[in-house]
Amino acid sequence: MTDLLTIDLSATDARERGRQYGEAAREPIAASLAFYAESMTRQTGLTWREILDRAPAWVPVIDGYLPEIVEELRGIADGAAREFEEILALNSRGELTKGNPFAADRGTETDEGCTSFAMLQQANALGHVWAGQNWDLWDGIADTVVVLRIAQPGKPTIICHVEAGQVGRHGANSAGITLNANGLGAGFGTGLGVPGTFVRRKVLESWDMHDALDAIFGVRQSLSSNLLLAHRDGFAIDVETTPGRHGWMYPTDGLLVHGNHFQSFVPAQIDRTYKPFSVDSLYRTPRVEEGLSRARTDGTTEEAVHTIVQTTMSDHFGHPNAVCQHVDPRRHELDRYSTIVSSLVDLTTGAYRLTPGLPCANSYQQAPWNLYDGPGPEDRPHVPGPEQVLVAAR
Repeated sequence: MTDLLTIDLSATDARERGRQYGEAAREPIAASLAFYAESMTRQTGLTWREILDRAPAWVPVIDGYLPEIVEELRGIADGAAREFEEILALNSRGELTKGNPFAADRGTETDEGCTSFAMLQQANALGHVWAGQNWDLWDGIADTVVVLRIAQPGKPTIICHVEAGQVGRHGANSAGITLNANGLGAGFGTGLGVPGTFVRRKVLESWDMHDALDAIFGVRQSLSSNLLLAHRDGFAIDVETTPGRHGWMYPTDGLLVHGNHFQSFVPAQIDRTYKPFSVDSLYRTPRVEEGLSRARTDGTTEEAVHTIVQTTMSDHFGHPNAVCQHVDPRRHELDRYSTIVSSLVDLTTGAYRLTPGLPCANSYQQAPWNLYDGPGPEDRPHVPGPEQVLVAAR
């Protein structure tokens, strides 16, 4: 790709893998940290130095959940010539930009909107499994997005797009699993939980849907977030996670779409006062459902991709706060959002497509790697596949 930085990470040692990453993404990491040093101070009321001094409190929480990832973070810091605490804060920015996570008061919610979808075989004329989203985030970090291919011993290979310096966000793996994430607001939890970045990385390291869901349900997070998972065998599930219980929902007629409001349930902690923190989510979700339904009659890949990017994910109903989100100049300069990437993963063919910016102004470009150029379920260590079990039974 020409417009998004792509980085292939294949070192077997976690620290070396991180060092490769940090070195290759040194400039966008510096730009990202410059933005968050200002915005996190505004959101938390803490100075940047105070944030960095407190960030190591996350280390034992993270290390117990996802072994080796702390070493990868240290490697990123080495390669980027930054402090370890800066990289740790960057990977915990979701928690930091929604108030002071070290205080009992969670602070205010911020409006980070995204619209995600999964489309199973019965929902499109090609009979493919697709997953994607418009990733809406602060316009000030739009130029920091990088695309990673992460090959690790004994794990599926991951392709993901993240803010430079982060170890996970949206992506897919060679075992045929995709993950798209959306903010939900509702930060009613207290105390430090595992930051969402690391939960998403663990999901993307999973060999099967059981382990992916276990990575979500087997951990306590301090924020609410939405995780939409799909599998190439024709399965999708949306999980609305909170610091308390989770809710979930399945596709209707092969189509599953989620925005930034609770759609399966409203947590008991907020049910009497709940209002969506991103009100445009209330119309973005049905607009995408309606647009994607047209793919049922599109008979070629080109037609289907055109329907998704040009007709659906470029929708401007409610502009500038639309499915294709443009900067709203009425907002504070540190709180202006836009669609920084639109993604589309074809789980049937392994094609990973991205727009470098607004989908209305940019066509999907294909990442330089195929999703399935990596170990599949049959390569999973220590667990025989169903074919091997049948042979042994005979």
